[in-house]
Amino acid sequence: MTAPHDRRVVITGIGVMAPGGVGTKAFWSLLTDGRTSTRRISLFDPSPFRSQVAAEVDFDADLLGLSPQEIRRMDRAAQFAVLTAREAVADSGLEFASLDPHRLGVTIGSAVGATMGLDREYRTVSDSGRLDLVDHTYAVPHLYNFLVPSSFATEVSWAVGAEGPSTVVSTGCTSGLDSIGYATELIREGTADVMVAGAADAPISPITVACFDAIKATTPRNDDPEHASRPFDSTRNGFVLGEGAAVFVLEELRSARKRGARIYAEIVGYASRSNAFHMTGLRSDGREMAEAIRVALDEARLDPESIDYINAHGSGTKQNDRHETAAFKRSLGEHAYAVPVSSIKSMVGHSLGAIGAIEIAASALAIEHNVVPPTANLHTPDPECDLDYVPITARDWRTDAVLSVGSGFGGFQSAVVLARPERSAG
Repeated sequence: MTAPHDRRVVITGIGVMAPGGVGTKAFWSLLTDGRTSTRRISLFDPSPFRSQVAAEVDFDADLLGLSPQEIRRMDRAAQFAVLTAREAVADSGLEFASLDPHRLGVTIGSAVGATMGLDREYRTVSDSGRLDLVDHTYAVPHLYNFLVPSSFATEVSWAVGAEGPSTVVSTGCTSGLDSIGYATELIREGTADVMVAGAADAPISPITVACFDAIKATTPRNDDPEHASRPFDSTRNGFVLGEGAAVFVLEELRSARKRGARIYAEIVGYASRSNAFHMTGLRSDGREMAEAIRVALDEARLDPESIDYINAHGSGTKQNDRHETAAFKRSLGEHAYAVPVSSIKSMVGHSLGAIGAIEIAASALAIEHNVVPPTANLHTPDPECDLDYVPITARDWRTDAVLSVGSGFGGFQSAVVLARPERSAG
């Protein structure tokens, strides 16, 4: 086995379930075309709510190969996780049956767990809220799986035959980034040889919409759903809720090269920080995100000028967009003005814990194709957000090293650096 300090971690398989199309190819096509997938909510009647728009995934679990028992047992988000894991495994070309199952692990990120399953079952056992004393006999037999987010990792572990580390990472909206960062460290330290890692969330339910309505975090632009998500635009007025998943096969670089694997990117740096400041508020100077970026770059042994593209958190709230802009300037200096930045949330919405993994998929594909996805709906730039946010149209751009960042309620700030293996140090 390679010594832990020599173990470099690469992405060799990608699976994506995102609004606007099922699968990685459909996802990348949507991004490079600059199309948006935001629309009026169809999963329930949104008319009582302030914000009535979301980015929903159109998928049929049965057509995509889940059995009736799996569909009944798993929440929608868990179904996303399993299906994207299967896509990633197939994409990797790795013979999982030949792996030592004890050296194969799983990490899945999720911010809100089985929200839709819990919402549905509460409505069932309470007779749509009319019963003070609920009747548990009406609940599905697998209700416990909805209560414990660890069931997501369990389902993926069963799907891929993993008997090594199996973990759910739940750090709010940075869960996807943190899940991948944690999986990378497990391979680097020698605990695992292969990790199936990513994140999934399906939060588009009345309870979630009501919670974000209460703090006015989501947009009330209900008359124009297609253009409702407007990161870095001066007319933005909140984020658009989304759903989805992205899962990756991560393995050690030498073994990947030995078997002739297709390598999308190397994960060269990761760091996470907390602002210890406010549950939902952000300091305007972006200090904590800047520190996460600095540490991730140090781990990658790359200087700020090496970054060719920044995949921003770009939620479309004024405080986040300005906080993030300040963080880029603080961590990258003058190079912040030269590097293209974009937010794919403008097209696929904000899927909470899943979005960081989905953004890692976009970052890896940007490296493979030398294309920077655009920020859709950016027509009137905010003067306080004065960087190159790649408005409207994708850009052909040599993309050897990418910085992807996330910011989450609770004060979480995370950064991941991806690079072509030949570009990175070592």
